[in-house]
Amino acid sequence: MNKRATIGKGLLYAVLVTYAIITLIPFLWALSSSFKTLEEIVSGNISFIPKQITLDNYKQIFLEQKMFPRWLLNSVIIAVAVTVLNLLFNSMAGYALARLQFPGKKPLFIIILAVLMIPAQVTMIPNYLILKQLGWLNSYQGMIVPTMINATFIFMMRQFFINFPKELEEAAELDGLSRIGIFFRIVLPLARPALAAQAIFVFMGSWNDFMRPLIILSDPQLFTLPLGLNSFKGQYISYWNYIMAASMVFTLPVLVIYAFFNRYFIKGISFTGGK
Repeated sequence: MNKRATIGKGLLYAVLVTYAIITLIPFLWALSSSFKTLEEIVSGNISFIPKQITLDNYKQIFLEQKMFPRWLLNSVIIAVAVTVLNLLFNSMAGYALARLQFPGKKPLFIIILAVLMIPAQVTMIPNYLILKQLGWLNSYQGMIVPTMINATFIFMMRQFFINFPKELEEAAELDGLSRIGIFFRIVLPLARPALAAQAIFVFMGSWNDFMRPLIILSDPQLFTLPLGLNSFKGQYISYWNYIMAASMVFTLPVLVIYAFFNRYFIKGISFTGGK
């Protein structure tokens, strides 16, 4: 039995290592290419070590491509705003569904579950038409408001709060805290693992979003980074060296956030409320 378990464990590690290598190869090639000249990239030779390391690509995107810092700022503003609003509203909705009793609670929860089954692409055109009527095309609010609530994370937070110890809330209530006070002063601080998991997923979704900005934004001043990167691809020539350098800059915030929230993220996806 021990031998069989050892073999199974070894096979599992082999699969994980293989998957990690397959996943990392494109990233490592992109990282290497960000330090190459355009001529070396398009030469057809696949190598992970540049013949001559150059930082000109990074200098170009920040100094010569004058819109790049603006696109980066737009991405930061939108992704941070969407993340903060999702953390607040999804948590409040999840807590209400888990703890409060009110008319229509069960039908509302069923509607939320039904929304989970609707592909996001289905709502793109209706969202566009609504934003057009509101005059919110080419605006921050047009990018932020439609995505500030997410049914997936309402469900996730509900599952977390269902398992949250009621004794803590009851003790706080005896001390005179209102329901709002209990939520903000007791529940949310102890929900850090679930909030961290939600923050990572929401930030990554907003940060990497290409389709929504493509539909809503037409003013280059308001482009997000994924949409702006597309402008490096010309009709006759694509500046892959700039694209790779910009992609590395684009990837960095996600890596930093994941590294910072990693220990909370592992706990959060288990949906447990106690230690």
